[in-house]
Amino acid sequence: MADHTPPALSPEDPPEARIAEIIRRLQSAHPDAHCELIHEDPWQLLVATILSAQCTDERVNKVTPVLFARFPTPKDVADADRAEIEEIIHSTGFYRNKARFIHEAAQRIAYDYDGEIPPDMQHLLELPGVARKTANVVLGVGFNIADGIVVDTHVKRIAKRLGLTDHSDPKKVERDLMALVPRQDWIDISHLLIFHGRRICKARKPACAACPLNDLCPSAIS
Repeated sequence: MADHTPPALSPEDPPEARIAEIIRRLQSAHPDAHCELIHEDPWQLLVATILSAQCTDERVNKVTPVLFARFPTPKDVADADRAEIEEIIHSTGFYRNKARFIHEAAQRIAYDYDGEIPPDMQHLLELPGVARKTANVVLGVGFNIADGIVVDTHVKRIAKRLGLTDHSDPKKVERDLMALVPRQDWIDISHLLIFHGRRICKARKPACAACPLNDLCPSAIS
C-alpha cells in the first residue's frame, strides 16, 4: 500500500508550502481568537478601531461605553461638541486627532450615508481617520467581508519572523499575505496572528520553546 503521509515541512520550505500547516496549527493553538474590541454594530467598531491606535483594546473597551452612552448614534457624535469627545477619550492617547477623526467621520456617515457605515473599501477609505487597517477591521468583523487582511504590529512582526514576507510596510505585508492565505481565512488570520503575538511570539522575548510553529519558523530560537 502506498504511503500517503505528507512530507515533513521545514523552515527552509517556501511560504506557499508552509502556510496551510501554519494556519492549521494557529487555529488549534488559538481557537478563541477574535476581535477584542467590544462593539454592537459597525459604527461602534469603526470608532473603537480608530481609538485603538497606539492604545490597548482593554483601555478602548473602558472608554467606548462612556462615549456611546453619551452619544449613541453617528448623528449624535456629528452634532457633539468636539471638546466633550476629547474629554471622554482622553486616556486613549492622541485624543485630539482621534476626536477630530471620529467627529468628522460621524458627520460624513450621518449626513452622506444616512447614518449607516458603507460596507465597501473605497467608501470607507474616504472617511477621515480610516486607512486600510481600520477598513479591513470594519469590513471583516463588522460585515464578514474579506476584502483584505488586517496588518497591525503583531501581524507584521510575526509574518516577517515566519518568512511570509520580507517587508515591513503594512501595505506590502498585506499584499504578500493576501497572495499566500486562502481568501476564506483572510479575516481569521489576523486574529490568529494577533493572539499568537500576545501570548507566545512577543516582540522582545518570543517563547519559541513553547511555540507550535517552532519547527516551521526560520526565526525560531532553539
